[in-house]
Amino acid sequence: MSPEFLVAVIITIVGAATPILLAALGELVAEKSGVLNLGVEGMMLIGAVTGFAVASTTGNPWLGVLAAAAAASMTSMIFGFLTLSLSANQVATGLALTIFGAGFSALAGKAFLGRTITPFVEVFPAELARHAIWRVVFGYSPLVYLSLIMVVLTAWFLKSTRAGLILRAVGENDHSAHSIGYSVIGVRYAAVAFGGAMAGVAGSCFSLVLTPMWAEGLTAGRGWIALALVVFSAWRPYRLLAGAYLFGAVMTLELHAKAAGGWFSVVPPEAWAALPYLATILVLVAISMRRSGGTSAPACLGKPFLPTA
Repeated sequence: MSPEFLVAVIITIVGAATPILLAALGELVAEKSGVLNLGVEGMMLIGAVTGFAVASTTGNPWLGVLAAAAAASMTSMIFGFLTLSLSANQVATGLALTIFGAGFSALAGKAFLGRTITPFVEVFPAELARHAIWRVVFGYSPLVYLSLIMVVLTAWFLKSTRAGLILRAVGENDHSAHSIGYSVIGVRYAAVAFGGAMAGVAGSCFSLVLTPMWAEGLTAGRGWIALALVVFSAWRPYRLLAGAYLFGAVMTLELHAKAAGGWFSVVPPEAWAALPYLATILVLVAISMRRSGGTSAPACLGKPFLPTA
């Protein structure tokens, strides 16, 4: 195996893992507050089409990323209003949000089908990434470095800040947090908005970086993998990082297996395409068996908050 091939594999893994990591970080914060939002896939699609539309119109991919975050965050407020203000079922509402996002993105993206844009340029000068080894460190788009920074900031926020402690308290015992004067609904609205913004940025990563074009269903179910990854990581940011890169490696294996031919061609292409989702199911089953009834999930996850006073 040549160094160039190994570097190409690593870069592919990082690229495949980045949108999953971004979306999963947002969902982790939302779930830490006690909110289960299954609409990640829909918000990613809305972010993808919005980001592409704005970047294609303005020629500025950074504006596309910001617009994607804003659009997905506003979409998450629909979910927030229904589940937090009206106490609707979070599972059903999240599924409805995914269906809405898929339909809306397909409709809004019709005018942009077949268009391409200039993708992000690297953060560092091209001379630094000229050598194969240094390309592993300096050869990525800005969103890759953003995802790594967000892992560190999220871990610090949840563990070392007063606001993070309040958010975790709301997720573990909402009535106790309410009794000492914290706004449970307000904290959860903020967490849902952050989760939506991160899902939007993750979606824009597909349309602005990985495949700088728009196509219907561009995220290809990666939002569901992000949801599973939160459980896989036991709601811990650094485990989330490791898990995202693990799933990125599985998806990269699929791509290289299709291109390699040889004995890889014995397995049907559809089986390779299903591999990341099969791995997701196996991981969740393994986690369920290992816990033997115990769980590290926030105690109030998915439960509506109904104040008694």
